[in-house]
Amino acid sequence: MPQQEFVPKEYSLKNTSSSSLHLQSNERSQPIDFTFDVIRPGLFKTTFTSESHPLPPFPSAPRLAAGTSSSIATTSGPKHKIFNVGDVEAKIEWNGVPIVSVGYSGQQPLHYDLPFRSYVLDGPGIAHYTRYFRGSLHVGLGEKPAPMDLSNRHFTLSATDSFGYDVHRTDPMYKHIPLLVRMTPEGVVATFSTSHARGYYSVGSEMDGMWGFFKVYRQDHGGLEQYILIGKTIEEVVRIYADLVGYPMLVPRWAFGYLGGGMKYSMLDEPRASEALMEWAGLVEKHDIPCSGFQMSSGYTVAETEPKTRNVFTWNRHRFPDPKAFCDAFHKKGIRLIANIKPYILANHPAYEGLVKAGALFKDPNTGNTGVARLWSAGGGESGEGGHIDFSSKAGFDFWYNGVKELRKVGMDCMWNDNNEYVVPSDDWQLALTHPSVKNIKEPRNDLGLWGRAMHTELHGKASHDALLEVYPNERPFVLTRSATAGTMKYACSAWSGDNITSWDGMRGANALSLTAGMCLMQCYGHDIGGFEGPQPSPELLLRWVQIGCHSPRFAINCFKTGGDNLVGDVIEPWMYPEIIPEVRKAIQRRYEMIPYLYSLMLQGHFTAVPPQRWVGWGYEADPEVWSSKILTDGERQYWLGDTLLVGGVYEAGKTSGRIYAPKKSSTDPGFINLNAPYQYLPAGAWHTISSPWKASIPIVARIGGAIPVGKNLQTVAPGDKLNEANLPADDYRGVEIFPQPEHLADGTLYTNTWLEDDGISPPPAKVAKLTVTYSASAFEVKVGFEKDVRAFVPPWVEKGLTVILPVGDERRVVSLDGGAVVEARRADESGRRRWQVLEKGARVGSKL
Repeated sequence: MPQQEFVPKEYSLKNTSSSSLHLQSNERSQPIDFTFDVIRPGLFKTTFTSESHPLPPFPSAPRLAAGTSSSIATTSGPKHKIFNVGDVEAKIEWNGVPIVSVGYSGQQPLHYDLPFRSYVLDGPGIAHYTRYFRGSLHVGLGEKPAPMDLSNRHFTLSATDSFGYDVHRTDPMYKHIPLLVRMTPEGVVATFSTSHARGYYSVGSEMDGMWGFFKVYRQDHGGLEQYILIGKTIEEVVRIYADLVGYPMLVPRWAFGYLGGGMKYSMLDEPRASEALMEWAGLVEKHDIPCSGFQMSSGYTVAETEPKTRNVFTWNRHRFPDPKAFCDAFHKKGIRLIANIKPYILANHPAYEGLVKAGALFKDPNTGNTGVARLWSAGGGESGEGGHIDFSSKAGFDFWYNGVKELRKVGMDCMWNDNNEYVVPSDDWQLALTHPSVKNIKEPRNDLGLWGRAMHTELHGKASHDALLEVYPNERPFVLTRSATAGTMKYACSAWSGDNITSWDGMRGANALSLTAGMCLMQCYGHDIGGFEGPQPSPELLLRWVQIGCHSPRFAINCFKTGGDNLVGDVIEPWMYPEIIPEVRKAIQRRYEMIPYLYSLMLQGHFTAVPPQRWVGWGYEADPEVWSSKILTDGERQYWLGDTLLVGGVYEAGKTSGRIYAPKKSSTDPGFINLNAPYQYLPAGAWHTISSPWKASIPIVARIGGAIPVGKNLQTVAPGDKLNEANLPADDYRGVEIFPQPEHLADGTLYTNTWLEDDGISPPPAKVAKLTVTYSASAFEVKVGFEKDVRAFVPPWVEKGLTVILPVGDERRVVSLDGGAVVEARRADESGRRRWQVLEKGARVGSKL
């Protein structure tokens, strides 16, 4: 873009109050306004606008007004004003350009605008310059290439169909979330722009001898609306961000199982796709691999006659003669169906002409007709002409809404909003602005550039979500989205990293994307295991990827490997290498066993915004190693899964061990237990080499004092599922793996862990049971107590009691912590772990199992 910077340098005080400030520059024919508002503790807002640079008309967060709290203290001078909110100080100076600084009282500011060049008009858009503090850890921006640390790098804030991307180099990718976080041991600060317009972020990557070290956010269209968030830790800032844009949505329990997929199956004419898919479901059963869902790629929408393009909301009746019967048959196997749907219409779609006449697509002002774009149509790299649905139009929104309703009625359980990056060729294209979501917004301009193409990703999510909820109001809607804005996640409960490529580096780099996604509130997030595009993984790489993928919020194997047949492609199947089927099965069964833990982490994220998958320094900010080690700030080699499991990986062929850092919370940190042979105690604050033969495990250690609730290692029915067409067994067993201090270190310290459960299917508000296990250890025994709060929901396993599971090699007996329970030994499990049944007094234990 051409650079047309103008920096207003003369501002006068227009208005002020106990929680706000309004400055105005009259250096040009149009007044230029700057405002600063104290919203609430930890949250501030700045705007920089003019008549030609209006606020984002459809912001990705609610537009919040200044607060009125009596806890705000102010001091003023002729050219400055200071707001003190608790221990946070925000200072605005305007002896020239406005300079905002925010930090903790008595410390150096964590956020500081760049002197002489802070707020800039730049052609039809703006730029915002801030100081860059070298040595800080920068994260965020939704989904950016690895490593996790964004420092000294440049990014495009847009979204594109990055098929076969390089996880370490490709930018942009699929998400558009302008949230940049600066993390330090002293505190954390973030800036968040609400605009859907395309932009850019230079995170210390631009250098200039006159300006020093700086960051710059550039926005192609409109004025700036930016929130500043500050907290002592990343957890505090992520929670403030969730207060602003919305907490992660409830995810149905079944979605934490194995999700199969592969474009090939639905692209087959002989055998028919429906027959090939039923054969796939039979093979899952034959190989004793539990499966909860299948991602139906868009082959079911391919026209039967030339040109054989994808026509959303249609069915290829040769491949699927009876769609409802097909869906019913899959449901009888216990497998939900996830329908791929794309928000564009190719010119040969049967509904295209009607949608054009109804004004459901964008308008090109140069021709006065519907805007025509090249759209993905058939195989890899193939395209056709058509148009994107304008979700600001009532006709476009309703077409989509009604199409989703019909898919749900026929038996598709989940909507897979795919190819929704809105790669549109011109910002000048016009929006209809006739849908109720937008038609009352008083903005004279209707160009795509100002409103932002990404707003349609958000409205796309809303249309799918609301339609699902109308058809089944007693079920939480499941929308899986490839692209996303901050606002999209109010409607889509799950996302993934798109069309990755098969490689060892790709598997490693994906971890960094997951950590950033969680901080940006995409928390039911994962990757296509084994790689979507590229060569087939070797048996070793596939198994390593399955092993680490099972320890993430979302676990799916789906691919389209272009090769000899560019239309059909090839697939990855869990049984494709006979020599590793037992190990793949074991890893997936362990995944199912851990669903109570994973599901509880989702519920906790729904209430608190804490992601299931976390950076190693989350909660361990006092450990200097988490800040100084590039391996740890890169975020590619290990992560927390919840607060108990520290998950590493093996990222090179032929390696039989992995390095993992065990962070240290304090001088009394009890350390970790190696979950791989030889199952030894590992001190905190040290690096450890973990033996990990490829057919055994990846490096995983457990925090001493933690706990993991577990269930059956097979597919069970969620308590709230009233249909259960497959007659799945009930979720009526619950164990809890505990990790007491080893015998030689046991000092009786009491550890408490709580997990949450609900019925797994109902829409919000969630009615949860709160389960708590407390334990302590001596050299000879482990004392365990169990409390339950089941007033809102009673899990089906409660009457049977809780099975306590000790680590491998721990031979101590388990006794009641306070004498309030009956504890009886059960037989050891297949790993040799000792198990003990804990029941309330008066209940019958039954036989030893």
